[in-house]
Amino acid sequence: MAGRIEGVVVSISEAGNLVTDIATARLADVPRDDHVTVRCDEHETIGIFDIGHEQPPFTLIAIIGASGFLELEIVTDSAKIMLGVSTGEKVEVCW
Repeated sequence: MAGRIEGVVVSISEAGNLVTDIATARLADVPRDDHVTVRCDEHETIGIFDIGHEQPPFTLIAIIGASGFLELEIVTDSAKIMLGVSTGEKVEVCW
């Protein structure tokens, strides 16, 4: 059965990650594999990773952030600058 969680970008971290209002607890039953799609604005990524991931530089990924919320990150760069996304933008997690 497909699932969906909706949220919004509520802040930008010091590293430029897009921090959402989707708490880690809401993601407890969401798979961590390629069955998960995270969308924000016109951008899309597959899967949800932990902070200690080994994804290549300049890759857009969704992470369980130190903030306790889902974050969108451009590895080794600023998602805010690279994607041009501001607070208030909708975020959707689908599986």
